[in-house]
Amino acid sequence: MSEVWIYSLGSVLLVSLVSLIGIFTISLSSKTLNRVLIYVISLSAGALIGDAFIHLLPEIVEENGFNLNISIYVILGIIGSFAIEKIIHWRHCHHPTTKDHPHPFALMNLFGDAVHNFIDGLIIGAAYLVSIPVGIATTFAVILHEIPQEIGDFGVLLHGGFSKKKALLLNFGIGLVAVFGAVLALILGEAAENFHVFLVPFAAGSFIYIAAADLIPELHKETKVSKSLLQLFWFCMGVGILALLLLVEA
Repeated sequence: MSEVWIYSLGSVLLVSLVSLIGIFTISLSSKTLNRVLIYVISLSAGALIGDAFIHLLPEIVEENGFNLNISIYVILGIIGSFAIEKIIHWRHCHHPTTKDHPHPFALMNLFGDAVHNFIDGLIIGAAYLVSIPVGIATTFAVILHEIPQEIGDFGVLLHGGFSKKKALLLNFGIGLVAVFGAVLALILGEAAENFHVFLVPFAAGSFIYIAAADLIPELHKETKVSKSLLQLFWFCMGVGILALLLLVEA
């Protein structure tokens, strides 16, 4: 069992380090970063939609079937995100988006990413309970899954008003939430599987809300045809990358 713990915790720490991929964008000038930032937002929106509809929901439906409970859990994810965002709006409603007062959608993205990382930890821990080779294969798939999302998440935080340093540290801190998911899976064993039956569709609802209610409206602020087409391209790329990961998982 100690070997399973070592592999599991090592894997989730490795996955957490993927959140530091945003460091490669810090070397870019503010002008260059601002020019490409909206396309990173497009990529992130597509990745969130792709994750919800290509990975999270099909996974839970295949395992448990599509029933009313799944729909309710997705709706609860949307309602929960809406309620939390309302609270954040009440807190910041009198302040513009700055480094000290970030845009609410950036905070919502952190919440959604925390749930997502927690689920990643649950999945990795549960996979290692099956066998170490299955755990390693699952970790590899999660890392590939995280790379485009973490780049997008870093862009979302910058777009929301966080400084580069704070966005990087927050992204890494949220990445460490995966450790708690893995620990819970290892401690509870079979009980963790029942727990994620609720958490997976709840996270999907949260991601759908963030993409549809927060990120996509940001993209609509650009009306120039050429830039709008580029946004559409990167949005589709976000969805497409998540779709291609099905080949890896297979």
